[in-house]
Amino acid sequence: MVLYETIAFALFAGVTLASSLGVVLVKDVWHAALLLGVSLLSVAIHYVTLQAEFLAAMQILVYVGGVLILITFAVMLTHDETDAAQPGTRGQRESEPEEARSS
Repeated sequence: MVLYETIAFALFAGVTLASSLGVVLVKDVWHAALLLGVSLLSVAIHYVTLQAEFLAAMQILVYVGGVLILITFAVMLTHDETDAAQPGTRGQRESEPEEARSS
């Protein structure tokens, strides 16, 4: 039984560390917010393995349910629409002449 608990801890510790590093290293804000959710959920799993179910429930309700939703709304509201209009992206219109796109 102790071997299974150690393997589960090592697995979720790796998930926590990898997703936390991803939050810091990834350039896209949306992906960073999603990785933050993964890391917060894996911390809640650590609480469950420590038999602290109340802390796990509060972790999920307060941090994942509250803070992560606020971050998601902030990312959606502050999204810059000019990124989609740059040449070479999907926002580019094919009917514009090349001179109009460069200005």
